[in-house]
Amino acid sequence: MRYSFRQLEVFLAAAHTQNITRAAEALAMSQSAASSALKELEAQFDIQLFDRVGKRLQLNELGRLFRPQVEALLAQAQELERALSQHTEVGALKVGATLTIGNYLAVGVMAEYMKTQAHAKVALEVANTRTIAKRVSDFELDIGLIEGELQSSELEVIPWRSDELVVFCSPDHPLAKRAALTDADLLEATWIMREPGSGTRQTFERGMHGLLPDITVLLELEHTEAIKRAVETRLGIGCLSQVCLADAFKRGSLVPLVVPDHRRFDRQFYFILHKQKYRSAGIDRWMALCRNL
Repeated sequence: MRYSFRQLEVFLAAAHTQNITRAAEALAMSQSAASSALKELEAQFDIQLFDRVGKRLQLNELGRLFRPQVEALLAQAQELERALSQHTEVGALKVGATLTIGNYLAVGVMAEYMKTQAHAKVALEVANTRTIAKRVSDFELDIGLIEGELQSSELEVIPWRSDELVVFCSPDHPLAKRAALTDADLLEATWIMREPGSGTRQTFERGMHGLLPDITVLLELEHTEAIKRAVETRLGIGCLSQVCLADAFKRGSLVPLVVPDHRRFDRQFYFILHKQKYRSAGIDRWMALCRNL
């Protein structure tokens, strides 16, 4: 072959860091060795993979075209190396999850995953749907678990499990005494909401079609626990996944509200993977554990 795996590793590290010095540090190489490896790769095929702007390396159109193939090739090579070394560990995994999933579901899956083998590790990043999708698109995460609908030509979106949002309030709130709410009640209420860009906010806005321009939003918060605390203090009412409200409903610190039948807050949780990423044994194991929840 006219290229080496080391040259490909330098290419990916440079694509990620946009700087040859930081790429070399990430690979425990000298700067000159990393720079030479990248130059040799480009010279061997008479191509240019980066635009050089001072010390910054900006991946160009050709580099962006080849990056997914290089990611997949190196992932398969690492899997082969593990097999040849007779190691059966599913390996380290970089997982991204949206807040509801990350805080209430993913930690349990992590525990099961790491029990399977001694060296199985998981790095979990929790953020909103938009951020997780970008990180998976950039090959910075192996797999994403999201609660929002997503359209992407780069990502494979795989249905995982169903979920439903629930409107809720403090047991001392005036609406807690209502057997069922009307649209007028929803308009008169003060809301404590998740931030725009989150899957929960997306589902809420779909369910509140026709009312959105006129509802009163007092607070927009990134964390579900903060929303629950604010609602407990009667600052307003909220709408979150049933997954993160179950314990509060059991304790009686929050109570569910019945909304009109035409207000639907059902949704789907999804796995997201880059279409050109090699699906390792670790990814398959993680997805299987999630499906067994």
